[in-house]
Amino acid sequence: MVVIVLVVIVVLLAVMLMVMYNRLVRLRNRIENAWAQIDVQLQRRYDLIPNLIETVKGYASHEKSVLEGVTQARANALNAQGPADKAAADNIVTGALKSLFAVSEAYPDLKANQNFLALQEELSGTEGKVAYARQFYNDAVNGYNTSIQSFPTNLIANNFGFKAREYYEAGDDARGAVRVQF
Repeated sequence: MVVIVLVVIVVLLAVMLMVMYNRLVRLRNRIENAWAQIDVQLQRRYDLIPNLIETVKGYASHEKSVLEGVTQARANALNAQGPADKAAADNIVTGALKSLFAVSEAYPDLKANQNFLALQEELSGTEGKVAYARQFYNDAVNGYNTSIQSFPTNLIANNFGFKAREYYEAGDDARGAVRVQF
């Protein structure tokens, strides 16, 4: 009888270990998926920038420093790795885009250009998608980090190498969509 009780206890502990381990794997994979969604939306944003620059170039060719700043910010953002670097690069892109849109204020023909308006609208929609992807990622990181820090899951997390993940934190300049008013 004692042997049966011990076997049942061992089996229950093994099942509990498996369930907790599998939960941590699911949470880790959710973070990877959420990060991929951020990358997709940021790439979409970065793909819009060259078209926007070309449209503005035709009207504001003497605003070379602003156009170069946006181009450089985009290039740096494309090369950034990890949440912290991506967030910092994204903040610089947001500031550069604000400068670009500020320059566009001085060109009434540009403000009325259909390509510019369409790109502006597309960028605005993408900003909303980026914000949603960031929130989803941070929610996934929060669930995962809470799980690996909670008892008894933390015992499994420590033994199997599950490490806390960092949040994707946007700077003050990047909070909210890029706003342009004509």
